[in-house]
Amino acid sequence: MKKLVSLFLALVMALSLASFASAEEPFEISILMPQFPAEVDFVMENNPVLQKIQELSGVKLNIQWGANSTYGDILNTTMTDKNPPMLIVATDARAPLIVNSARAGAFWDLTEAVKDTENYPNLAAGNEGIYANIAVDGHVYGIYRSRAFPRGGVYYRCDVAKEVGFDREVKTIADLTELAEKLAAKSEDTYALNMIGNYTAGTISIITVMHGAPNVWGVDENGDIYPAHKSPAYLEGLNWLRHLYEIGGIDPNFAQLSSSEWDNIERNGKCFMRFDCLDNAHRQQEWFENNAGVTEQIFQSVGPIAKEDGSITVWPQNAGFNGEILVMKKSVSEADLPKVIKFLDWCNTSEGQTIINAGLEGLTYAVNEDGLRYTPDDKKDEFQKNSLMYLNNLNQMGMGVAGNRENPKALVNRGYTQLRQRYEDLNAELAQYAVANPCYPFVSETYTASGAQLDQILSDAAVQYIAGLIDEAGLRAEWETWAMMGGDAVTQEYNEAYHAAQQ
Repeated sequence: MKKLVSLFLALVMALSLASFASAEEPFEISILMPQFPAEVDFVMENNPVLQKIQELSGVKLNIQWGANSTYGDILNTTMTDKNPPMLIVATDARAPLIVNSARAGAFWDLTEAVKDTENYPNLAAGNEGIYANIAVDGHVYGIYRSRAFPRGGVYYRCDVAKEVGFDREVKTIADLTELAEKLAAKSEDTYALNMIGNYTAGTISIITVMHGAPNVWGVDENGDIYPAHKSPAYLEGLNWLRHLYEIGGIDPNFAQLSSSEWDNIERNGKCFMRFDCLDNAHRQQEWFENNAGVTEQIFQSVGPIAKEDGSITVWPQNAGFNGEILVMKKSVSEADLPKVIKFLDWCNTSEGQTIINAGLEGLTYAVNEDGLRYTPDDKKDEFQKNSLMYLNNLNQMGMGVAGNRENPKALVNRGYTQLRQRYEDLNAELAQYAVANPCYPFVSETYTASGAQLDQILSDAAVQYIAGLIDEAGLRAEWETWAMMGGDAVTQEYNEAYHAAQQ
């Protein structure tokens, strides 16, 4: 009799833990995600990708899109709604709105869930350090959207470099300087470095950290936190850019240029080098192959760049993630919370990742004889249209906390180069030199309230210095303004949090 009871209980438990897909009625989950412009509208009804997600996970998705260009405003409005979506994609995990909302109890605390290897094994397989980075006051409120680490670096037009007399590998800052100077001298109406006004932060961070500056915040010899701009290496990096600007290597109108123009500046042959995401190298290469008839490698991405003393320091373009997915308390009951977390866990399975990021075989991709995902030439237009209609920006829901589990995986190299594979290899190689921001896990009340204004002071000062509008004395005066406007308070608060964490 006891054996029968045990068997019955085991059967009940097995049924209770079965996939949502076995349920008669799907569990509906609403989600807000950013949407990027596309020529074809996303189709919600009778969408085969969404239908497949429902079939496999038991969840019917109700997607609300927010234009990426105004997503911050949309989030602000959504957070005050009486019935917001159950899931919110936040593109900035450290935005004051997110931090303050977490503290106010707007989101479910997922700290224990992301450690639960039995019920949520895929979420629990995530990186503890990255979870710590997105935590607020030690509590995890979201599932991070994993991104390549460190990702940022230098790439350039190697064909143009050869034309101007530089035909070797860039291994040192001295090599990079020589390359930039030769590209700057190519002609009167072209420039070496593709730098734009609304994303100077990445360009400046790459070159200053390369020279040895901290990543936003550093720890001095006394074990105290200090801002990166107080490092002599930060000024060395700015001087590198200022010199390049002075010799005509940066467009004098760079401060007015927008990120929407960034790619086209290179495609129009106006600039030949960029400090940015290294994956842009293969994207630009493939654009030239598809649109300009290029049949050889014309872009090159750079590996570790050493200082004069041989040391290497690399700015990570991100901290291993880009935002997070949060669960709203207003819309998700405590009883339904495990179902919502279970769905997030499913999204990180092999089948979940593949569908969210790539769609369905025969609809948005084909599989070659090596078992890799690709797009046949005769299906290019069809698959692209299907991707826009049925997949579009669903990848904004992708997390990949346990790494890339897609199956089949994408065919890495396309066209005439190995730049896609080089990108993967460089991420692994550069990661060992990545400089961490020691204050990333901590919250400064002053920065939460005034961080945007403080960052703008430093950014504007750097741009003005690079462009020769102010001298070093003027630059330091702006740094003093930053300190008085709240920078010193932020430094003190980070020091308190940092030292408390060391005890």
